[in-house]
Amino acid sequence: MEYFDRHEGGERAILVHVNVQILQDLDAEEFQLLAQSAGADILEQITAQRQKPDPKLFIGSGKAEEIAQSVQSLEADLVIFDHALSPAQERNLEKVFQCRVIDRTGLILDIFAQRARTHEGKLQVELAQLEHLSTRLVRGWTHLERQKGGIGLRGPGESQLETDRRLLRVRMGQLKDKLDKVRQTRVQGRAARQKAAIPTVSIVGYTNAGKSTLFNILAESDVYAADQLFATLDPTLRRLTWDGIGALVLADTVGFVRDLPHALVDSFKATLEETLEATLLLHVIDSSSPEMMEQIDAVEKVLKEIGADIHTLRVYNKIDRSGEDAKIIYAKPDVPERVYVSAHSKQGLDLLKQAVQESLLGHRQSFQLTIKPQHGKLKTQLYDLNVIQHEQYDDLGNLILDIVIAPQKLEEIIKKLHLSIHEILGEQAQQFSRPLEAFEKETS
Repeated sequence: MEYFDRHEGGERAILVHVNVQILQDLDAEEFQLLAQSAGADILEQITAQRQKPDPKLFIGSGKAEEIAQSVQSLEADLVIFDHALSPAQERNLEKVFQCRVIDRTGLILDIFAQRARTHEGKLQVELAQLEHLSTRLVRGWTHLERQKGGIGLRGPGESQLETDRRLLRVRMGQLKDKLDKVRQTRVQGRAARQKAAIPTVSIVGYTNAGKSTLFNILAESDVYAADQLFATLDPTLRRLTWDGIGALVLADTVGFVRDLPHALVDSFKATLEETLEATLLLHVIDSSSPEMMEQIDAVEKVLKEIGADIHTLRVYNKIDRSGEDAKIIYAKPDVPERVYVSAHSKQGLDLLKQAVQESLLGHRQSFQLTIKPQHGKLKTQLYDLNVIQHEQYDDLGNLILDIVIAPQKLEEIIKKLHLSIHEILGEQAQQFSRPLEAFEKETS
């Protein structure tokens, strides 16, 4: 069996951006941002043109020699390709360049490894890395013995490489078992929220679209946010109380990117399930990016891959850069499709909350309620929702409230308190025609 020793690590990198006619055209600027996010010291960026990838080197032999000369003259430690390379291509290129070679998948995995903060995030990243590297197993993997005691595992005549492969499979099995337990914990948490009828709003979007900045403002939180790719990796959930809605859970998720490695999609299923089980998705879009349409397509492709067929509200962020006005665009009456905001300058955030409320509950309407003195719980809940416009007392001592609220939310509150809609709303109660028994069956 042939062995191949990998070269030592380093940060001095040459980037190779290859435009291949039969493959998806990737953004050279985004590739550079990915490398910078990984901490690479970029020495040079080389562009190549190919009609189709070369089976042996991905690029032509002439271009490979040109890159090898640049590696030698610039004393580069690393060459990064903006496409997925086969294990054989990676090894062949390393022999030519005499330095380490990684592809787009390896680059993104490295960024994820740096960003993971929680126990769950670290498990998911390690599993994705091992699945990617299992096909690239070479000498230098004896550290895997420490994961589950190498002594006694080696069979008669078994090579070190074969032992490492088996140890790697054992470790991957352990990680999958641990992530299954994490997934079960998440399922229990979601079941409790669903039983309490608490809607979940998940923020998704292309990396660096401003998701975490928007999340921090809406949730009054302090999730790490920076102008870099994949600043946030681990999912973050916050329980909030919003005017007109009440309790809801807001979830910030990992950013997407074009040509996201399948190993990551598979490994991050526990994280992405927060997206799958959401009541509403907020698709945050960088409205100032020249690549906006391609980024939208990339996010929608991943959502389709994981089966997230959920009502989605597009949030066009960074209007302070694009020059758009804060506004809501409706697909049809009372059904918001797009909202334009700026998380940085806080423009349009009230419109965003209005659009979320209308997406979850429908359009708000004005109602006049007659609340008797014994109906204090109803009054308290309406005050908590901050939907009261005006109040006064009539001659009988009843409280007359003018409110603006979604009909669905008002019906939910009144019927859960087992009160009479007709007694409280008078003639306006006609639009609520379902009997109490039908409502209780729906919400039980």
